[in-house]
Amino acid sequence: MKKQGFLSEISAGNSSVRENGEENMCLFCLAGSSRRFDSGCLWAGLASLQVPPSCSSIVRALHHHKLGKAAWPSLQQGLQQSFLHSLASYRIFQKAAPFDRRATSLAWHPTHPSTLAVGSKGGDIMLWNFGMKDKPTFIKGIGAGGSITGLKFNPLDTNQFFTSSMEGTTRLQDFKGNTLRVFTSSGTCNFWFCSLDVSARSRMVVTGDNVGHVILLNMDGRELWNLRMHKKKVTHVALNPCCDWFLATASVDQTVKIWDLRQVRGKSSFLHSLPHSHPVNAACFSPDGAQLLTTDQKSELRVYSASQWDYPPSLIPHPHRHFQHLTPIKATWHPRYNLIVVGRYPDPNFKSCTPHELRTIDVFDGSSGKMMYQLYDPESSGIISLNEFNPMGDTLASVMGYHILIWSQEEARMRP
Repeated sequence: MKKQGFLSEISAGNSSVRENGEENMCLFCLAGSSRRFDSGCLWAGLASLQVPPSCSSIVRALHHHKLGKAAWPSLQQGLQQSFLHSLASYRIFQKAAPFDRRATSLAWHPTHPSTLAVGSKGGDIMLWNFGMKDKPTFIKGIGAGGSITGLKFNPLDTNQFFTSSMEGTTRLQDFKGNTLRVFTSSGTCNFWFCSLDVSARSRMVVTGDNVGHVILLNMDGRELWNLRMHKKKVTHVALNPCCDWFLATASVDQTVKIWDLRQVRGKSSFLHSLPHSHPVNAACFSPDGAQLLTTDQKSELRVYSASQWDYPPSLIPHPHRHFQHLTPIKATWHPRYNLIVVGRYPDPNFKSCTPHELRTIDVFDGSSGKMMYQLYDPESSGIISLNEFNPMGDTLASVMGYHILIWSQEEARMRP
């Protein structure tokens, strides 16, 4: 009965989407065959990047689009090139080190472009509006064993947030430190939750644990199913932003699996299983839902087409190996452009490693796999594990050990 209730709920919630044809948004095609790209350092090649001045290229592209002389993809490409050109002026303008243990998760506020939440290995959580001089809101965690493994603002009430943690819970909290609802609780230190995602449209919460279980719940806390979908820890769960009945799960069992939440019958009811050569840290859908980006624990990024799961993915060699005392490195998408952002952990065994290679933030083109830019600050030269642009796409937050770094355009900060 529980299964039938869920199927009717999600079908009713998405009927209007299907009627409007938006279901096809998940089926965009990623053209091209299986490709491998080199991600060697870019410093020598930056001078050859031909990008027109940002203002003139944007104006020209908009003018041509208005006249019908340029298609929307051409306009998008022009805007993306202008953004890449602007990266040369990005600098770190805010730093914070509020925790006594390393930072483990971060999330941007969905509507306030200068506000983010950050979680730590000790369970501490900070809400930081770096655009104001007010002291950040700080929620003290339990210390050892309280690591925040997943963090999401509540899309229905952004004064609240969801967390998954090594404390053994997935819960909804507010920034006064109150727990509003506990969605899952293991009740033992042997089981904990490693990942979560939330859908505002379907009002669903999904979370994965350290032994391979994935649990789907309503936002009112009612469990819809609890299944062991992987053989080992589920490191990441992600709902497709355009078709939120599609779920991607990543695991240290070296697989990423794609599920249709309307058709889940058991652990073998996945739509596709995507084998990897190493354990997988993350699987993230692109903002348009058309592509899936995966990060393994060694030296490979993959980009899959959501319309052709069986088609060989684009492969991007990149050094980001796993280390026990390092927050796992996860590649993410830029929210507005087809760009991938990921921290580099130089590896002497990586084929294109160079002497004294820098620990940069690397930016790749999501279509070609080509390295487009590398961000680096010699005063913050540690390994950067997490990188996320704010929803506006103009400010970058990075996690480097205990530190949170905020990057932005230098001239933008100087404007009155």
